[in-house]
Amino acid sequence: MTQPTAPAFIPPEIVRLLRHPPAATLLCALASLIIQLFPEWRAGLLYDRAGIADGEFWRIWTGHLVHFGWPHFVVDAGLLLIVGWFSENRHAWFTRIALVLMPAFISACMFWLEPGMTRYGGLSALNLGLLVYVAAEGWRHDRTEWFWPAVIVIYVAELAYEYYRGGQGGGAIRFDDPGIRVATGAHLAAAGYVVLALGAGLLITRAGSNKDQGPSNK
Repeated sequence: MTQPTAPAFIPPEIVRLLRHPPAATLLCALASLIIQLFPEWRAGLLYDRAGIADGEFWRIWTGHLVHFGWPHFVVDAGLLLIVGWFSENRHAWFTRIALVLMPAFISACMFWLEPGMTRYGGLSALNLGLLVYVAAEGWRHDRTEWFWPAVIVIYVAELAYEYYRGGQGGGAIRFDDPGIRVATGAHLAAAGYVVLALGAGLLITRAGSNKDQGPSNK
């Protein structure tokens, strides 16, 4: 019995992605959807500086799954499904570990470096972190490819625009709370996590290479 083949007009890369659903990414998106369906949970799960200071450490993670309205959720969760699907298929272990460690890293940066950030919610910083990692790895493997550096340039331009607008860059999203602004600091923290991850990966690769070479005889 032969396996069904995909239509010829569908790119092979898309076919491969569809055949390997990213479990961790889908679980993260599902958790965010469940929280969105029960808005009364938001107050207890949101990143809240005072709550974390009182020992409510779950907010370090759950805050990234909370969104300020359905438009906010649709944009963030939709981007996670796209970027996370691609990232988990190409960089499975990085993505799975990042979905656990990156939210904590971002929250820690906000808690210690941005005392004025009393509340935070959304997957945007996590999405951008995954995107920057995929772009950096893509560029590292093919320095002649223009697409990946363009993604990084767009990311830096977005951060600059957010800073210039005082947290109102990317204003296409309508939040259900008028006091919410785009958290540029969280996006910078995500980029910092990626830089550390890339550096750690490079050190591990070099250490493995040196170990394989072994001592030389003279």
